[in-house]
Amino acid sequence: MALLHRATLRPTKLDLLTAWLPGRQWFTGPAGVEVVSRGAYRFDDPAGEVGIETMLVGAADGPVHQVPLTYRANPLDGAEDWLVGTTEHSVLGPRWVYDGCADPVYAAALAHAILAGSGQADEYFEVDGRREVREPTMTVVATESGNDNPPSVGALRRVVDQDSTLISTDTVEMVVVRRPGVGADGATGATLIGTWDGQPTSVPLAYARVR
Repeated sequence: MALLHRATLRPTKLDLLTAWLPGRQWFTGPAGVEVVSRGAYRFDDPAGEVGIETMLVGAADGPVHQVPLTYRANPLDGAEDWLVGTTEHSVLGPRWVYDGCADPVYAAALAHAILAGSGQADEYFEVDGRREVREPTMTVVATESGNDNPPSVGALRRVVDQDSTLISTDTVEMVVVRRPGVGADGATGATLIGTWDGQPTSVPLAYARVR
């Protein structure tokens, strides 16, 4: 379950991504053009410390790009090269925003979502002491999964950011598709697939396999 706050961010997530994305080798689009959101889904951090959101974004008339993000109250040691930016959350205060592919909390959540078949987290707003469901802007499900006891992910060992992003841990190897519907040809393993407005048929978003 992802419990969200009705809050403002300065700068916004899309502002941060508009500045950050042109420096990624897998990004297709002109620099300086504002990106728009096509959909998003969340995973749950069991410890409740790290926000985990994956956004699908792109220029208004360009391809869709998948960007996992983690939101932290403090900097993540050793992840300076993966910092998307910092923002001020009107409820939670300063937040450090990272490309989730280099965040061990995201890696563990992605592995569990695919290998255990848990998929995306339900989203809620807390309003006046009660919880209101937030309707998702896209749907993701895992295929070829159902392992009730997936292995512990362990430490991140290697992250290779190319057309797709390889995340290698002690026990699990994962591939995040950066341009859904285009990249990661030849990737194997249990698969996370998704649909969103404008993409009515399911396409692979990520793969995971036990090493």
